[in-house]
Amino acid sequence: MARMFLNGQAMAGGPFHHHLRGAPLLARTSTAPGYRFFSIRDACPGLLPDPRVDSAIEGEVYEVPEEVLRDELLPTEPAELELGIIKLADGSASFSMVLRRGELERGVHREITRYGGWRRYLESLSQQ
Repeated sequence: MARMFLNGQAMAGGPFHHHLRGAPLLARTSTAPGYRFFSIRDACPGLLPDPRVDSAIEGEVYEVPEEVLRDELLPTEPAELELGIIKLADGSASFSMVLRRGELERGVHREITRYGGWRRYLESLSQQ
């Protein structure tokens, strides 16, 4: 089993949640402070560890069987993201999808850190 922090479309109620194949929710929580957040084409988000910032990002932690992670969840992720390990609000570590090295430098992803989470960002889009 792998502890996986989800902060986008695979969270409860999201269009990719079915890829979890019933993996149990362990916690609704956030990252520890020190993360920036980016929108990848408004299709999914990506975390970026940055010790210079004090922001934390909301999400959910699931206990995901390794075969579900390998065969269902990871193949749905865009090329701009990679599997990484992050720090959660309680100080523990978890797998999560993070912005792939070199992506920030491309300058094509909208920073959405100020929203604190994917759902709030999506709500802001519907209000425009």
